[in-house]
Amino acid sequence: MLEDPRGRIDYDEEGSGPTILFVPGSWATRSAWRGVIAAMGGRFRTVTTSLLGYGGTEERRTATDASIERQAEIVEAVVRHTRGAVHFIGHSYGGLVCLAVAIRGIAPLASLTVVEAVAFGLLRHTGQAGDLALYQQFITVRDAYFRAFEDGDKEAARAVVDYLGGGGSFDALPPRMRDYIVATTPTHVLDIRSGFDAPLSAFADISLPSLVVRGEHGIPAVARSAEVLSSSLPNASLVTVAGARHFIMATHAGELARLIGDHVSKAASPV
Repeated sequence: MLEDPRGRIDYDEEGSGPTILFVPGSWATRSAWRGVIAAMGGRFRTVTTSLLGYGGTEERRTATDASIERQAEIVEAVVRHTRGAVHFIGHSYGGLVCLAVAIRGIAPLASLTVVEAVAFGLLRHTGQAGDLALYQQFITVRDAYFRAFEDGDKEAARAVVDYLGGGGSFDALPPRMRDYIVATTPTHVLDIRSGFDAPLSAFADISLPSLVVRGEHGIPAVARSAEVLSSSLPNASLVTVAGARHFIMATHAGELARLIGDHVSKAASPV
């Protein structure tokens, strides 16, 4: 645990070697990466944290300041604590946070990997009608979610979980996970209101070796935004994991560990 002037931040590390910082998404804590880290077999120094309002990381956002910049600040504090450049990995909303940190250019980064990033805002900027239609699908789900939350629906998040993972995903979760999602829905609402909407030109300056990962059976909006992102980053590769959906860390931990390990090893090797 890090004691930051503005509140505690989840922190744990293990192993040795090149440092990998794992950033989870919404409704998740640092433990979400446990299976992937175990599958990496101790080949790296792995650092884990949780985003604002999850796990042991104290919330510092408000209804009037939910900017993703607040998330970037706590992740940058974690990077400083590692005392060196990190290989940066983020899933879902955590992938957006990683992109925000990379754009800010404050933290020393060695490589970037985003997994099933919910970068729907990119679809607004391509100029293609099909992309805008996918973006509007997300907006429809988002607005219905906000209305349900504001009306006091305790399971308002069901629609978002099912949108990302497929119909029935919410009901298929273990009861403890469903209860956690319900309890942290106000935090997730702040996540969605964080306002990450970088233009495509903002990614042109991210020269890091980058890996963009999507699931074969992920939703079209995430799959397409992964294509847009990988083509906007100057040094990126796009990989599709066969059989995977959005919650890829739980279902394909071994394959994800292999992809990350290979990417980090290549980025860390001297030219």
